[in-house]
Amino acid sequence: MTASLSREPSPPPRREFQLPEDDVAALDALGYWWETIVFAGVRWLLVHDWPAPAEFTATRVIAAIRIVPGYPAAALDMIYLHPPLQRRDGKPIAGLSDFLLDGRTYQQWSRHYTATNPWRVGEDDVCAHLRAAEEWLCRAAG
Repeated sequence: MTASLSREPSPPPRREFQLPEDDVAALDALGYWWETIVFAGVRWLLVHDWPAPAEFTATRVIAAIRIVPGYPAAALDMIYLHPPLQRRDGKPIAGLSDFLLDGRTYQQWSRHYTATNPWRVGEDDVCAHLRAAEEWLCRAAG
């Protein structure tokens, strides 16, 4: 007979500010466990257990998105990941730096929207930003 492992229940998610209703509905529909926090006067969305490609040293991370003033009309930028990722093959990843957030060291992925791939006001949201981040990770994975 095998012993059953019991898991402690997760604490309730922090909701220190409100996201737009469409973002809340989309994050919930995708089944994400997420939080909103204010850290050092900056608003952050934390998406827990966000999947990273298998080519990295961790396959689940906390993805943090800085919710900028003026969002959703103002573009989101970059993605922050904890734990920091490394490629399993040891090859370097460009455009990374450490960032302290909520008592943890996150890895800042310096990736931005451009003239050829702009933030589309009225179309893009946090879920579109997470999809863009998935593409950034897949490109970095090789």
